Amino acid sequence: MGASSDVPALRRGLAVLRLLAGKAGPVTATAVARELGLPRSTTYHLLGELAEAGFVTHLPEERRYGLGVAAFELGSAYLRHDPLERLARPLLRRLIERTGHTAHLGVLHGGETLYLLREQPAHPHTVVTDVGVRLPAHLPASGRAILAYLPAAQVRALFPTRASFVRRTARGPEHLPALRGLLAVEKRRGWAVEDGYVTEGFASVAAAVFDHTGRPTAAISTTFRHVCPDECGETWADLANETSRAASELTARLGGR
Repeated sequence: MGASSDVPALRRGLAVLRLLAGKAGPVTATAVARELGLPRSTTYHLLGELAEAGFVTHLPEERRYGLGVAAFELGSAYLRHDPLERLARPLLRRLIERTGHTAHLGVLHGGETLYLLREQPAHPHTVVTDVGVRLPAHLPASGRAILAYLPAAQVRALFPTRASFVRRTARGPEHLPALRGLLAVEKRRGWAVEDGYVTEGFASVAAAVFDHTGRPTAAISTTFRHVCPDECGETWADLANETSRAASELTARLGGR
């Protein structure tokens, strides 16, 4: 079989793996064939080859298929290489060249935002959001940029009681209805804004990064000095557009949508 004829088979095999990875548990070959629009014979052949290579596990008693050990090993190797940080770092550096402000990469970890990267301009301001710092996800713009795209039930599970809404300053949502209101506005707008919620005298804008399933996997944020006696209602559209551009580039690099 020539190299050109191997490509469609490879693509189908990858489609099978991606389908299995997106399921909560093992599925039948019939379900795989139906969802991918493949003939049953082709589906069984692909599953058999993937199982022999260790990427798929066959559960004969259940007549179902799930991901195998080789897929787990591949995923673990991917994580060891810090792909998210490696892909994001040059984008953050270009972002600060365009804006002159500190840029961050954050992910959601339970009900907290965990900062993985921080890139700073030549003369940075001191900010609390350093690498490894965790903050309640409802306060920083990066946390809410991710929360805005999660199902309502998941947001409720992350913030089950009023006690979940700790505050660092006099600003920020104090209960679930207030948070939901903010998230609805920010999802429609396309970016999140934080004005003195984390540290007085600083503000941030953030945009979500998406994986191949369309789920928010991270957020890129820009933080800058801003002093306002009250919440000014500013959304910093120009900065947000630059930040969203970096987030979209990272989404593309991750094969997301």
